[in-house]
Amino acid sequence: MTGDHTLLRIEGLTKAYPGVVANDGVSFRIAEGEVHALLGENGAGKSTLVKMIYGLVKPDAGTMEFAGAPFAPPEPRAARADGVAMVFQHFSLFEALNVAENVALGMENPPPMRELSVRIREISQTYGLPLDPARLVGDLSAGERQRVEIIRCLLQDPKLLIMDEPTSVLTPQEVEILFHTLRKLAAEGTAILYISHKLEEIRALCDGATILRGGKVVDSCSPREKTARELAEMMVGAEFRPASRGARDLGDEVLIVEGLSMAPMSQFGPSLKDVSLRLRKGEVFGIGGVAGNGQEELLATLSGERPSGRGTVRLNGTDISATDPNARRKMGLLAAPEERLGHAAVPAMSLTENALLTGTVRKPLTSNGFIDTKATKGFAEEIIAAFDVRTPGPHVAARALSGGNLQKFVIGREVLQAPQVLVVNQPTWGVDAAAAAAIRQALLDLAADGAAVIVISQDLDELMEIADSFAALNEGRLSPPRPTEGLTIDEVGLMLGGAHGMQEAAL
Repeated sequence: MTGDHTLLRIEGLTKAYPGVVANDGVSFRIAEGEVHALLGENGAGKSTLVKMIYGLVKPDAGTMEFAGAPFAPPEPRAARADGVAMVFQHFSLFEALNVAENVALGMENPPPMRELSVRIREISQTYGLPLDPARLVGDLSAGERQRVEIIRCLLQDPKLLIMDEPTSVLTPQEVEILFHTLRKLAAEGTAILYISHKLEEIRALCDGATILRGGKVVDSCSPREKTARELAEMMVGAEFRPASRGARDLGDEVLIVEGLSMAPMSQFGPSLKDVSLRLRKGEVFGIGGVAGNGQEELLATLSGERPSGRGTVRLNGTDISATDPNARRKMGLLAAPEERLGHAAVPAMSLTENALLTGTVRKPLTSNGFIDTKATKGFAEEIIAAFDVRTPGPHVAARALSGGNLQKFVIGREVLQAPQVLVVNQPTWGVDAAAAAAIRQALLDLAADGAAVIVISQDLDELMEIADSFAALNEGRLSPPRPTEGLTIDEVGLMLGGAHGMQEAAL
């Protein structure tokens, strides 16, 4: 419920870095009890703006008022003291500690542990976020971990709650729980600044929206009065074209995985348990699952990064189970992992150097054992042009790119190597609507050219849009595949929660 009084007023906020103005005279306001969306493409300036509100970044110019008083927090501690709380996209929790201990670490003056546990239970019950303060965080699902972060914020009794991509790791059922909590908070007068690339969520939840483009405020609206496509067009400033699947004829089986099992990659990670799948040329195979159910393990063993303990992987009839990543790449099986900065790309290396990292196996980027600098730079430039990567050039370090632009570069690097099989994990995670549509279209075009594509994603709308068949990954087990046509989101949500196992047992 939108309140009548302005809580946060921002006037002319500006922040520049060498070569780029991240925020250029940004002005907007949020009322008490309002759920306000901050929309924009990757690199539009959303992250810089919320960092200034939360005290992580100091503005170059402009002013802020909070609850009627001048507001210029020099650090997050000061922002929290004034009533601003933030749930980050990446959780900051210690897996070896329990819920109460993690909550205590985020408080300035935590009460005794027994008292804190009682308060955690009270808040979790009040806001419909069931949580046991004694459970180890390492044993929690992604949705439960998010509850720890939210409850840690609610214990501060915030006036403004900032949420950055809060539903990227949740099942549809968990999203409903979260939305119920946020609506309850808003009804009690808490303002919520909500950042998400999921436009239907914005339409369902938010009272108002501010749209950023190129660091400037270009528009504002009531999201409920706009379609998702209209919101996307406001963000990009042009007509928005969603990905088009088109007609595809599926060919012969190209990848056969049978009985694949693998030990956990970390103390709290899942093991893969008897995973089997068959993939045909031209097919897009969607694998859904809440974070932490074996996605990283599956990609690692399919790419050859981690040997499987048991089972076989066959590519075009050849057993490649014992081969390393470069051998698999040479034969046509390529992969793009979820973690783009640090796994898919080296932060300090230039885009040219990052193009070389995986491209040298299938592209003529070396000559007589030496790097062909001209060819490698040309490959990087080809990726930048083909995938509209917003960057001054291939000399720029990977860490200087926004998340969405680096993601386009990483996906483009693999697609342009003409794989026979491409395995991608979270291809559009944290990517704006236009960039996500471009990446999805590139994957569909690759399949139309005869490649087989495995898309591992937590974005169910994405999988329903581009995949021909769907399977759910739950606690390291893969459900039998089902055609996406006719599947409902409720059915998919139940499969993600492990209901497919119950269905099989009943047969």
